[in-house]
Amino acid sequence: MAAKEEDEQRVREDDEPQISYKGIKVMPFIIGNEAFEKLGTFGMMSNLLVYLTTVFNMPSITATTLLNVFDGSINFATLLGAFLCDSYFGRHLTLGFACIASFAGLFLVDLTAVFKQLHPPECGSKRGSHCVGPTPFQWLFLLTGFLFMVIGSGGIRPCNLAFGADQFNPNTEAGKRGITSFFNWYLFAVVFAQMVSLTVVVYIQSDLSWPIGLAIPVIFMFISCVLFFSANKMYVKVKPDGSPFTSMARVLVVAVKKRRLKLPEQPQLSLYSYTPPKSINLALPYSNKYRFLNKAAIVTPKDTFNPDGSTSDPWNLCNIQQVEELKCVIKAGPIWIGVITYFMVMIQQMQYVVFQALQSNRRLFNTNIQIPAASYNIFTMLTIVIFVPIYDRLIVPQLRRITGKEGGISLLQRTGLGISLTVIVSLVSALVEEKRRNLAFTEPTLGYQPHRGEISSMSALWLIPQLCFAGLAESFTAIGLQEFYYRQFPENMRSVAGAFFFSGLAVSSYLNGLLVTIIHRTTKGAATGNWLPEDLNKGRLDYFHFLMTCIGIMNLGYFLLFSSWYRYKETNCSRDGGAMVEMEKKLDKSLV
Repeated sequence: MAAKEEDEQRVREDDEPQISYKGIKVMPFIIGNEAFEKLGTFGMMSNLLVYLTTVFNMPSITATTLLNVFDGSINFATLLGAFLCDSYFGRHLTLGFACIASFAGLFLVDLTAVFKQLHPPECGSKRGSHCVGPTPFQWLFLLTGFLFMVIGSGGIRPCNLAFGADQFNPNTEAGKRGITSFFNWYLFAVVFAQMVSLTVVVYIQSDLSWPIGLAIPVIFMFISCVLFFSANKMYVKVKPDGSPFTSMARVLVVAVKKRRLKLPEQPQLSLYSYTPPKSINLALPYSNKYRFLNKAAIVTPKDTFNPDGSTSDPWNLCNIQQVEELKCVIKAGPIWIGVITYFMVMIQQMQYVVFQALQSNRRLFNTNIQIPAASYNIFTMLTIVIFVPIYDRLIVPQLRRITGKEGGISLLQRTGLGISLTVIVSLVSALVEEKRRNLAFTEPTLGYQPHRGEISSMSALWLIPQLCFAGLAESFTAIGLQEFYYRQFPENMRSVAGAFFFSGLAVSSYLNGLLVTIIHRTTKGAATGNWLPEDLNKGRLDYFHFLMTCIGIMNLGYFLLFSSWYRYKETNCSRDGGAMVEMEKKLDKSLV
């Protein structure tokens, strides 16, 4: 009898203590998987613009537009990846499938460089020589590789961090330290992968061999897959428990269904306020903002309930917490719109600085050492790596003494500071391009870039200031914005918060591609000439950057206005002295 009672007690106990957390034991496999996955994807994508224009003989406008659509599709795919992960497959299966898809995509793109039948013939190096573009079959093969890469990144990006955190017990001190250590090593892996990709891999691709240079990312991705599946039996595999997207959709559907009903006089007391017992979300206070959505929580005679108080038809009645959680996402909408221009400037820097470098003097201090055009983006990354620790360890403590705020300045102030820096980025880019173009006409050129134009005598090192300002902007806005979404979204919407960030990148990529196309077509017949031709010396890229400067100033005004109206998320426990303790407990539990 005693043994039977013990067995029943074990059944009644929470499942969490029975989970076998391997933590540190599986960390090498997960970090290795992340590191080699990033080496593979960054190693391929860092130099794609040069590959498309030199090997596939695409015009710069076509290549830029294609990459904008490609990047946008990757970032939009994170929304679908987060939904499928949370609703059906879980993080482990999603990551496993996504890693294989990424490997397939990288392998197909490498084949386009290996076999001559899969890319156009090489262009002649003489002025006026003819260039043949890709055939429909070559286009199809290349785009198939891109499609697999989109599928892979769409599954990896919203799941990788959370899956790593799943391996540690968040209710023990060792587990908490392990999670912190994992985040640190994850960031190191990302930075390390970008550094290697923009230097070693890009050099091999541009200066030695495209087939070998593109095969290296494929090998990295294969190693990533091997490492991931090697520890299959040791992983903690959290089962999917439903997507927050479904909850938000229910609120919208029910609010529309009950749109003709009137809200009660005391909605705080009358609306449906059931809270699931295992909810990790902090209770949000009732608000009158977006009152239409509150109708989703009106109880009618048709509504039925389960014995535990939950509604038997979640598509006919929502609790007020679900309504307030959706409001948190809607409130962030104007902020999301305000950073689109910021992302566009960052994307333009990564793309057009490559074309500027191709038509500049890339020799290092008048030596025979030439820096690959795509490698100049490393100065943005170096700025981030150097500035972020300085900001965190030196600047924030000083600001904290002045403002009394934990982060020195608010998250929206930090985001806005980065947006203001993008105005400087565009302005400096315009002035540097003006200098580069003028020297191409007034001083002897250093040669001829096939099917692009004369190489200006301006040192490509003049591109470093704009890239450093871009790094500073990234240090403020990208980091601040991710933390803003993380803190302002409900605790069970961490994957949604990440997807929200990436969806902003996606829209920016599409809009940037659209803007480039419009400028290219509308300025063809202008008195100034085409702003964005194949040969930058014959164009006015500086005018394009001046245009972005003006757009950036207007966008900054928009952001400052709406950020001043924004009210940060409150909770019902925020007035209590133990608020921070409860918050930390909730955040810890939400990591698994």
